[in-house]
Amino acid sequence: MRYAIHGRKVDENSLACIQHLLSELDQRGAYVSISDTLHSLLRESSVKHVPESIYPSQKGILDEDIVISIGGDGTLLETVTHVRKKEIPILGINIGRLGFLATVSQDQIASAIEALYQKAFTIDHRTLLETHHISDIPEELNFALNELTVIKKDSSTMIVAHAYLDDRYLNSYWADGLIISTPTGSTGYSLSCGGPVVSPQSSNLIITPISPHNLTVRPLVVSDDSIITIRVESRSDSYLLALDSRSYGVSTEGSFQIKKAPFRVKLVKFEGDDFLETLRQKLNWGLDVRN
Repeated sequence: MRYAIHGRKVDENSLACIQHLLSELDQRGAYVSISDTLHSLLRESSVKHVPESIYPSQKGILDEDIVISIGGDGTLLETVTHVRKKEIPILGINIGRLGFLATVSQDQIASAIEALYQKAFTIDHRTLLETHHISDIPEELNFALNELTVIKKDSSTMIVAHAYLDDRYLNSYWADGLIISTPTGSTGYSLSCGGPVVSPQSSNLIITPISPHNLTVRPLVVSDDSIITIRVESRSDSYLLALDSRSYGVSTEGSFQIKKAPFRVKLVKFEGDDFLETLRQKLNWGLDVRN
């Protein structure tokens, strides 16, 4: 099997895990390519079995069978930008904090690699969002797995986000911003702004305002077949548009569309890796001393 590995942090805590992963793959004679970001971090470390094959992060991964993200959820989101439309399965190894998307723990590395070779895994398909008609955003990176966020650029003023659903007027949000989230992102930024938790396999999108300036606006769940159009007003004549962790300054001139991307992210899942169990363990969902 051919593997690609991406990581963006090498310190005392992660060094042993990266070494363990590379050793497991080396023992099996696997072909391994690592991102130029990870290679530059490992070059001056004491890690053995550093692969010689390097892929450029900005151009993306070519033809590997499995992509391994080693880090936290942020690293996995960045790995998605390397895979892009190729739909190569991604395995997330968590050496970060929460690990909601990167679910394989450090002590499960050996068993996870063995399961890959035994093909004892399933693929969890996740919906992405993509945006159109914004020249400031590179066309090859116009997608997001978690959410697309419109947010004010000036800390002292609100923005007004005029939203349309399938060309029908929805609402004008006077707020600090507006989040359009996938089910995967429902447990992220949207959740912290009062949005609902949505099952990953639900065919929905969530529209969640950030600090709305009225008492009558609430998060809204819509079909992921919908096309959402946004036009922004701001005193500063610009705003920030964030696709997961990537943000761009955008002019208030014109509008842009958001819709479901024609490709999906494939996450590698092993037996026992369950969304509801992750909710209970990672977010303390339903925690009650009576249970």
